[in-house]
Amino acid sequence: MIFGKPRYLGLLENGEVTFSPGNRVVVESARGEETAVAAGPITHEQAESYRVDLASTGGEGVPRGGEPSFQDLNFIRFATEEDLEARKAQEEEEEQILLKGRELLKSHDLEMKLVDVEFILDRKKLFFYFTAEQRVDFRAYVRDLAREFKTRIELRQIGVRDESKVVKGMAPCGMPCCCSYWLNRFAPICIRMVKEQNLALNPTKISGICGRLMCCMGFEHENYRELWKDLPGPGTKIKAPAANYIVSGVDIARKTVRLFCPGAGEIVVPVSEFQDFRETVMRGETWTGQTVAVSQPVSGSDEITEFPDPGGRRGEDPECSREEIPGAKQEDKKNQGTPREKTGNPQRRRGGPNRKKPVQVSEKKKAEDKKTPGPGDTAAGADKPASGKPDSRKRSRRRRPRKPNSPTSGSNT
Repeated sequence: MIFGKPRYLGLLENGEVTFSPGNRVVVESARGEETAVAAGPITHEQAESYRVDLASTGGEGVPRGGEPSFQDLNFIRFATEEDLEARKAQEEEEEQILLKGRELLKSHDLEMKLVDVEFILDRKKLFFYFTAEQRVDFRAYVRDLAREFKTRIELRQIGVRDESKVVKGMAPCGMPCCCSYWLNRFAPICIRMVKEQNLALNPTKISGICGRLMCCMGFEHENYRELWKDLPGPGTKIKAPAANYIVSGVDIARKTVRLFCPGAGEIVVPVSEFQDFRETVMRGETWTGQTVAVSQPVSGSDEITEFPDPGGRRGEDPECSREEIPGAKQEDKKNQGTPREKTGNPQRRRGGPNRKKPVQVSEKKKAEDKKTPGPGDTAAGADKPASGKPDSRKRSRRRRPRKPNSPTSGSNT
């Protein structure tokens, strides 16, 4: 039997009464008289297993200070139309009670979140379910609730996973949350289960509406654990003499393991031949067994395909620098101007306005100097090497004054 908003499990000995899955009945539990739904028959071994797993530890997220999540029930009667109508009226009233309870909570300034409210069938108790990170002293709040609703008030603290179980909702897969209609206990989920199933470590994709890892991560984990039993963990590096391999994941349908090799792409090896593959590559040999090579996605630069320009010139990308485009230097020489025209920003001069300008010699003056060398230049020209190599000394831009001819210099006698 399943009863209550936290979806407690109860064992009901039918005796002479026969139940079918889905029957609505009225039972007596540790909380009082309430309605329940028949889930189906179980054996005595299954009943003991539930009793040990849930009644002793209570499971994860069971309301603190409340009843055990698995208990024995007493059958009273099958639910009548009056019972169902009374329960429907209680659900409508619970919505108004929840809003009123939240208004009263604001005046107490308690660090707790009121999640839901539940009446039992005989209206002798009113249960408030809340979440809180720490223990909360709500005694004054309970007195105000009892004064307002004129009945016995009981508060139950639940976890964030039980909040989605009580409130219900839609899971990321588009179906109702498993914990809201068939999952009876929460199994611990760790990040290793996500890695072994080759899932992306994206919190928005692997977390449920409760903010924790989705419970469905553990549904197929046994199959993946059996496949990973004889394999190194995900991300393990195999350092071989020829190349290094990284274990990236497995394929549960094909029973294969994927390995990534830098420069060679991804290799798929059957799980049964992984040990042979490892021994072969560790000896420095090439693996010749059954493999399926998966092409590695090309980089961004390889994806670009160049097509000939009808005009015979390559298109110019406005975001590229001009040094990377052929022919840009020639165009710069044609359009070369002052530094202010090229960059658009005034450049700072060295030395200020009083800086001396270099003496510029006209081309005509240089040609006259070459034609009529002085008497001192003849002797200097005789010392030049006959190999015809240019002089490596840098010529000064400033013209040096000529020395007066001495009687001994440049004489032909």
